[in-house]
Amino acid sequence: MKTPFKNIQQQLRLNRWVVLSVVIVSGMVCLVATLLMYKTHRESLDHAFVVNGEGEVIPLTWMEQRKNLEVEALAHLEKFHRWFYGVDAGSYERNMERALWLGNATVAEVFQQKKADGFYNRLLQYSLVQKVDRIDTKIEVGKESMGFRTRTILKIHRGSVMDTYELVTSGHLMQVERNFPHNPHGLLITDFFENSLRKVENNENTEE
Repeated sequence: MKTPFKNIQQQLRLNRWVVLSVVIVSGMVCLVATLLMYKTHRESLDHAFVVNGEGEVIPLTWMEQRKNLEVEALAHLEKFHRWFYGVDAGSYERNMERALWLGNATVAEVFQQKKADGFYNRLLQYSLVQKVDRIDTKIEVGKESMGFRTRTILKIHRGSVMDTYELVTSGHLMQVERNFPHNPHGLLITDFFENSLRKVENNENTEE
């Protein structure tokens, strides 16, 4: 025969098991949520995302992102030096316009100095053709910017005469918004400076 006291004991026991089950399940849920948040946080630190030409989002680890940035920096500097120094009477204006998109006021100052020195007038007057033969660049990746030093071999044609020059330039690169098609790599040349220019003798090896 059941008494009210036994019913109360059973009810209390049942309530205790229910409370204990709720506490255990809640603890497990909190633990799983914490682990998921930690995993998501670690993945967000280890990965970045870029959008390719087709609009697809591609994950990159920070290491891969850095390597990708170095590749883009080299391509940016290669393009700039070929446009800025590979000139002739028919193309220098177009090339200068393209090159000036890739640098800040320091690049424009070098251009204006060359213009003031009469370089482009001599280019037109004597039908000179200045071609970029080779570009070698060293990059130092920093936290806020990248330093570079570029060695460019130039060949200047005056009719049948050809002279070879070695030009050394330096500066920094900073990341900016990509601008298609003017600045597709999203990098800007700053602190641009022409360190040295020397004529290379015919018997001198230009290979490093």
